[in-house]
Amino acid sequence: MSPDTAPFIDFSRSFLSTGKRFRARFCYWGWRSTDQSGWEPDPTAHHEESPDFEAIVRVASALELFHAAALVHDDIIDDSNTRRGALSMHRRFATVHHQSGWVSDSVAFGKSAATLLGDLLLAWSDELFESGLDALESRDRAKAVRAEFSQMRSEITIGQYLDVMEENAWPTRPQGELVARAFNVATYKSAKYSVESPLRIGATCGGASNEQKAALSRYGLPLGIAFQLRDDLLGVFGDPKITGKPSGDDLRQGKRTVLVAFARQRLDPARRREFDALLGNPTLETRHIESLQSMVRDSGAVGRVEASIAHHASVANAMLLEAPLTPVARAQLRDLAESAITRVS
Repeated sequence: MSPDTAPFIDFSRSFLSTGKRFRARFCYWGWRSTDQSGWEPDPTAHHEESPDFEAIVRVASALELFHAAALVHDDIIDDSNTRRGALSMHRRFATVHHQSGWVSDSVAFGKSAATLLGDLLLAWSDELFESGLDALESRDRAKAVRAEFSQMRSEITIGQYLDVMEENAWPTRPQGELVARAFNVATYKSAKYSVESPLRIGATCGGASNEQKAALSRYGLPLGIAFQLRDDLLGVFGDPKITGKPSGDDLRQGKRTVLVAFARQRLDPARRREFDALLGNPTLETRHIESLQSMVRDSGAVGRVEASIAHHASVANAMLLEAPLTPVARAQLRDLAESAITRVS
């Protein structure tokens, strides 16, 4: 169409070349958790022989494209400067504008261009997903996979809205509801979308029974909550050299996470007022971030979140013991659970 669109390709390619691939991996092992007639991948083969292997690769890859789109839009909403150790997409486009000497506002251009890139990634995700469904042998199975994918997209979109809403509405909510509301956001913004839905999508590609999909949900939902709780801790205390985002970024953005809700419960009224006055200020200096981090630690919230992570991970792994899944998938899902909750980025 035009050489001027090169950043759409270059930026999306560099962005998609990194990441932990959790959603694609959960999708794949959801597929492998069903009976694939003893099939094992042959690393020496140029083409896999299993029926529907090409389908699951495309479907799992579509989840990565969808995730990239969600991150691009999320960074615009949160006005985040960095992602995965580099400039966020709207900052990259703003830099293009500035370096090219164009007219008008480079920040506004960056956000507009990144919004369009996020939309394009969503379109590409859907195209890739549909090509995966076309590769499935069973049309009934393809229809069921599409239903799972559609539900996931609705849930995360509404979950993102709930996240934004809580950042603005929290002073009007009863204090006793804030922890439960934070867990609800964690469930729909991340837990279901990061673990449960990819598992169910993959399993449905493999023709899973209702019993198998229910077992994967019983494993995936608590693990997804543990996954998000780890993210909450990294958003406040993570090493920017490892996370790729500034330390305390969630504090500048005023995220109403479970960690923050726990901290506010235990702070005395004076310190809570100080905490509330600082939280969500995008111009916070290092000393302010350190003060907020200290208040979170002193409140005992870190220990409570760590205990909750351990509890939810234990529940998830317990669900695997008797789950009607293939042994190789159960072993891999245990390993994935460990990676998800012990990660440092």
